[in-house]
Amino acid sequence: MLPASYIYLLPNSNIGRFGMKNINNEKDRGLTARRLLDAVGEIIIKDGFDKVGVNAIASKAGVSKVLIYRYFGSVDNMIVEYLSQNDFWINFTVDFPKDENLKGFIKKMFRDRIHQLRNNKLEQELYRWELTSHNSVIEKLRLKREAKGITLITIVSQLSKHPQEEVAAIATLLSAAISYLVLLSDNCSMYNGVDLQSDKGWEQLACGIDLLVDKWYN
Repeated sequence: MLPASYIYLLPNSNIGRFGMKNINNEKDRGLTARRLLDAVGEIIIKDGFDKVGVNAIASKAGVSKVLIYRYFGSVDNMIVEYLSQNDFWINFTVDFPKDENLKGFIKKMFRDRIHQLRNNKLEQELYRWELTSHNSVIEKLRLKREAKGITLITIVSQLSKHPQEEVAAIATLLSAAISYLVLLSDNCSMYNGVDLQSDKGWEQLACGIDLLVDKWYN
């Protein structure tokens, strides 16, 4: 029997053979966990969420599926961890400037969101999945995103001296519009005369958001 201080790893060159790795080596443990998480992302982008499973992840990462349960407890926990690391709002730094710089900060925040989502195929797939499914993974992600959203809205309300309900309504409309239009752009090039498949069109939308923020904040 192998001692408890060893775990199995599958070499990339031959999934059928086992190698041993000392679990006391935290660096190797971290690298292996990273390989597993990266494998989740690769599967999602290539094949969609429905293809994410224990065997597929282990094969893609080149490790034993035992490690999925050892490191993450379950496949669902692994998916939540990976998606949480790649979600714009969950990872948004709550480090707002002073009141006099708030307006510019909000404009940049939404511009950054546009750029990030347009270039993040994984998060686009996540939103499509959310619109068509309901499960524990999606629920956990929504709760994390909601908690961060409430925190951001509360801070903006306090700094801007605008009611929290007002800030929440505006933030919801703007963030939802960005998400919808980015997803729509895959199959729809024009929306109200705005080219959703060009940088010029998205700059037009970003300028529109700037205008709305100016009118709201004044």
